[in-house]
Amino acid sequence: MDDSVSDTTPPIAGSKEIGALAHLYRAEVYRSTIWRQRLDMTTNWAVVSTGIALSVSFSSATASPLPIPLVGMLTIMFLFLEARRYRYFAVWKFRARMMELAVMVPILQGKGADIPLDRGTALSDDYVRPRHRISLPRALGQRLRRNYLWVFIIQYASYIAKLWIHPIEAVGVDQMFQRAHIGPAPGQLTLALGTLLLMSFIALTLWTWRAEKRDKTKMSDYLENVDD
Repeated sequence: MDDSVSDTTPPIAGSKEIGALAHLYRAEVYRSTIWRQRLDMTTNWAVVSTGIALSVSFSSATASPLPIPLVGMLTIMFLFLEARRYRYFAVWKFRARMMELAVMVPILQGKGADIPLDRGTALSDDYVRPRHRISLPRALGQRLRRNYLWVFIIQYASYIAKLWIHPIEAVGVDQMFQRAHIGPAPGQLTLALGTLLLMSFIALTLWTWRAEKRDKTKMSDYLENVDD
């Protein structure tokens, strides 16, 4: 279809088309809701696992601090699992949001249910060629900022506190390093790796936060040009 034909093509305004879009919108909202619940599920696993590890490690002065770093490794797995789920959630959220902007907003503004064809390109293309709306690094940073960074900070602080106060309060940093050794790995190495990992998570969180501030998506472009 050439440009002259597309310019004169009337917008969709039939009851059948509007009804089909209404059912499609309900389906996309339902899918985004289901995947949002799956996000909460992995977060709950991380929080519960951390609570169990802290309870075990602080149950007595002679209890081992090893459950805390072990659960930290498990929480990293939960983080990657939730980031993967968040990428799928973003797909359904994008589609539902585009239908709200293209259909629901004009209705609420009293302009009727006409669907301009040039405004439907982003949504129709997404159905023809589905793709993730967010990269894995940004998904990781988003989940870190919302939940997981605080979980990792609590784990790190609890591990340091456990090494310092049990079985008796340490008299210096060297004694804490001795208590931090895990098998053949010296305490300096384990604590250095833990600190480096936490700093990496903080850097990733800040990077993704700044990237989202600069992001100009098709949805934001639609809002800026909705009156064109």
